Amino acid sequence: MGFKFEDLRVWQSALKQTVDVYELSKSFPTDERYNLISQINRAADSVVLNIAEGSVGLSNKEFKRFLRIANRSALEVVSCLHIAKAKGFINQEVFDDYYSIYESLIISIQALIKSIHDD
Repeated sequence: MGFKFEDLRVWQSALKQTVDVYELSKSFPTDERYNLISQINRAADSVVLNIAEGSVGLSNKEFKRFLRIANRSALEVVSCLHIAKAKGFINQEVFDDYYSIYESLIISIQALIKSIHDD
């Protein structure tokens, strides 16, 4: 692969998850198109985009800053999952599956942050 971020497992995982979140959000009511659907999709995209943006040509300190933003976006996805469950758009099983996946992703992002030494 050509760019540093493409080799990062955490980025690869985040990319897969954003595709899965888009598929999930298609099952939400259409009147949520400009609310929860948009919010969860943008948050999932933000994880992928911030990992990528932070990984190229910046200092380690800047990369860690972007990873922290990605981490917050992943937490935003989790919050959206809670909202979707509370509104009855997803059941407990679907919630648990996505929650577990994002929990693992967040742990991976945090581990990457810890592994990067400041410049």
